[in-house]
Amino acid sequence: MLTNNQKNIATIIHLSTFAQYFFPFGNFILPIVLWTLNKDKSDFVDTHGKQAINFQLSLLIYGIGISIIAVPLFILTFIDRFPTEHIFNHRHIYIDSPNWADASGMIIFAILAGIIALAIFVLNVVLVITAASKANNKEIYKYPLTIQFLK
Repeated sequence: MLTNNQKNIATIIHLSTFAQYFFPFGNFILPIVLWTLNKDKSDFVDTHGKQAINFQLSLLIYGIGISIIAVPLFILTFIDRFPTEHIFNHRHIYIDSPNWADASGMIIFAILAGIIALAIFVLNVVLVITAASKANNKEIYKYPLTIQFLK
């Protein structure tokens, strides 16, 4: 039998992932602490805690993967588009009138990176609120695209 306390703890575990907007790694620390303190008291809380932590870890892995691809591409585009040999030879750079056509690749790349970052942010907010709502309604919720680190 599921109690209101267990339902509330499961809901708070999901919502505690928003702590990342108040202190670094809050999306990991607070849910892990809440889950660790309550996982032995209820299978419902244990399942929701694992789901919340797995989802946050998955987002971290996806972000690292995107960064591993994006950072070298950005650096290579920058090196290709700007006179870096002048920087290395003369220790300074003068760009009298920037050629925006040459920088269009970097501009498009920055816009795409911003769109992807915004999409991940919105996805995180929507899915966490959905999971918290399901927990509050005494339902089990499995985040989509989640790697199951904790089983």
